[in-house]
Amino acid sequence: MEEHNLTVVTEFILLGITDHPELQAPLFVLFLAIYLTSLVGNLGMIVLTQVDSRLQTPMYFFLRHLALTDLGYSTAVGPKMLENFVVDQNTISYYGCATQLAFFIVLIACELFILSAMSYDRYVAICKPLLYTVIMSPRVCWVLVVIPYLYCTFVSLLITIEIFTLSFCGYNVISHFYCDSLPLLSLVCSDTHEIEAINLILAAFNLISSLLMVLMSYLLIFVAILRMNSAEGRRKAFSTCGSHLTVVTVFYGTLIFMYVQPKASHSSDTDKVASVFYTLVIPMLNPLIYSFRNKDVKYALQKTWGKTMQYIF
Repeated sequence: MEEHNLTVVTEFILLGITDHPELQAPLFVLFLAIYLTSLVGNLGMIVLTQVDSRLQTPMYFFLRHLALTDLGYSTAVGPKMLENFVVDQNTISYYGCATQLAFFIVLIACELFILSAMSYDRYVAICKPLLYTVIMSPRVCWVLVVIPYLYCTFVSLLITIEIFTLSFCGYNVISHFYCDSLPLLSLVCSDTHEIEAINLILAAFNLISSLLMVLMSYLLIFVAILRMNSAEGRRKAFSTCGSHLTVVTVFYGTLIFMYVQPKASHSSDTDKVASVFYTLVIPMLNPLIYSFRNKDVKYALQKTWGKTMQYIF
């Protein structure tokens, strides 16, 4: 029987966001617009921070990697979700589901640590400005992104392999619009206590450790700002970290709402709405927040756009 359970599931059916036919077309248009905006915005941010000479600083180095992770996990989920609106039954292969889960975990976890690295960068820029170029050297910046990439890849492979070596029952319908660990574990026949414990411990460690870094950095930043005598200096300090603080609040707020609420209050519809927000809406908002609130990015965008228009015409 166990051998049968291991071989019976060759694909999964994704239920999607809604089962109301009248909502399929408008939701498809809405989420297509959101995904394309995210795609253009994050690709533009990656290119802009790579080619513009004024954006070759640690802050924009981290911003480029933030855009890369946003682009990655929204692309891991978005196209498959959009497919659900135009086909009668949205299926995903067994290995396709495992691949989607692996990419999603590594990229969403990386975003946590990149945001914490960005908060440390803002702390150094405001609290230790004379030592900024020494502390935030290119080598340190690369260490602050490479270690999270390696660690998150390990975590992703561990969780994905643990889940997909368990035996699935014949029921293969995932009550979600992408392959996530919790909906997948509900389809497993064998004991899931070990992988659930691993999942919980790693998720808690990733969230708490990165959030502590953010909170400590901003606590020291606010103390430094309060000690400033100049009102202009305070304004500049706040504007320096305003965009990052907005992004951090939205991202961590959504994750905390998603995973810290009591289990009894969880509902499938609420989880789907929260998932849509942090898998599609946040990756769309991040480049917009940094574009509208950052003078250097706006200037670089205008300059690049002007050069592009001159080249075309």
